[in-house]
Amino acid sequence: MDPKKFFNKTEQEEILTAIKEAEKNTSGEVRVHIEGTCNTDPKERAIQVFEKIGMHKTDLKNGVLFYLAVKSKQFAVIGDIGINEKVEDNFWDSIKQTVIEHFSKGEYTKGLKFGILQTGEKLASHFPYMIDDINELSDDISFGEK
Repeated sequence: MDPKKFFNKTEQEEILTAIKEAEKNTSGEVRVHIEGTCNTDPKERAIQVFEKIGMHKTDLKNGVLFYLAVKSKQFAVIGDIGINEKVEDNFWDSIKQTVIEHFSKGEYTKGLKFGILQTGEKLASHFPYMIDDINELSDDISFGEK
């Protein structure tokens, strides 16, 4: 399965809209990365992708990555050190569980959107939007190999 075709154009637009909505009230940055297979622990792979796509370069270290390997049916969500210092220890696990609950029903778009918006709410409480805030990272979904 081609990761670029897992979500159709409309679904991709819905995910992008959720990212923009989540970032509207925070200086935090949210990205989604989709690839075909994950041959390692999905959290470890998400960390590799996080670095590869430059998410560690935000000034406040407040990037969040939603990682999905569609063929392997693997999912992880991770945040940079600036966020991890502020959120409760189980925060990412609770987001992941919420998303996976939707995934188990085949609601992939809905699951990602819900997780992204929930993340945005939390980021807003720790990293509020500033008047001079700039979008440090692309909101576009990134794709890996099949």
